[in-house]
Amino acid sequence: MMSDQQLSQKYLAYHGLFLPKCGYEDNIKDFKTFKVQEDDVFVITYPKSGTVWMQEIIPLLLNGGDFTPVQTIPNWERVPWLEATPALFVDKMISPRAMVSHMPYHLMPSSFFSSKAKIIYITRDPRDVLVSSFHFHRMANFLDDPGTFEEFAAKFLAGKVFYGKWADHVKSWRNPDIGDRILYIKYEEMIQDLRGVMECILCFLGKQLSEDALDRVYEHCQFKNMKHNKMSNYSLVPENFMDSSKSPFFRKGIAGDWKNHFSPELEAKFIAAINEEMKGYGIRFYWDEEENEISFN
Repeated sequence: MMSDQQLSQKYLAYHGLFLPKCGYEDNIKDFKTFKVQEDDVFVITYPKSGTVWMQEIIPLLLNGGDFTPVQTIPNWERVPWLEATPALFVDKMISPRAMVSHMPYHLMPSSFFSSKAKIIYITRDPRDVLVSSFHFHRMANFLDDPGTFEEFAAKFLAGKVFYGKWADHVKSWRNPDIGDRILYIKYEEMIQDLRGVMECILCFLGKQLSEDALDRVYEHCQFKNMKHNKMSNYSLVPENFMDSSKSPFFRKGIAGDWKNHFSPELEAKFIAAINEEMKGYGIRFYWDEEENEISFN
């Protein structure tokens, strides 16, 4: 496992978290003082939990189904990463502004806590998060080398990865102070019933789409279609930054790929570690041993 000193060559230390230096080092000061607007919409995820998928969905639901932005503007501009984007750029966005972030709750900008901004929080089975993150590390040259899958699993459980421990992130966004400003969505629900999830989001945001418009948005946001959108599939990013020859950015878009990577021994160790992390925090978290699925209530 890499030492903190070795990790510091690739990452910026920020309140105990490792953030990629590339793109973050110059903008994290703007993040701290960012002024949240009352109608802002934040998509919050732990890395590799459906962020890019939601960057495709949210603009279409907010603008009445107009496909122009998703076909002409790269996703990192249409729904920017708050902690990695210059404030001047975000300030020029038209309301309602949609942004994404991987930050835990307590590290959000101070103006966030007193605002009425809405949050969509996506949770994904951490076994699949680990698998997706492992392959992302293989192709993203601004991140550290993951090593073997078993080595990377150890780093993941120890929080020696960017944005820290998965369990800490999930727990932070279950804070009761958020009230009804947050909508919790499972990645697995998006796979099983994407149209139903979109309807829930529309209701949460107080927006409406005609049945025909929602059908078009639903079809466009299918994984098989979205992966061919050059404004969303990161094919515009230079190869020295993301090398798709090592692993494509859009890989499978499925739930349960962890079964192709975990040994029974590693799965048992992983489940035990996550269960221990979640113990005593008032979150009902359990593994269905028969179906091998994860549930949150």
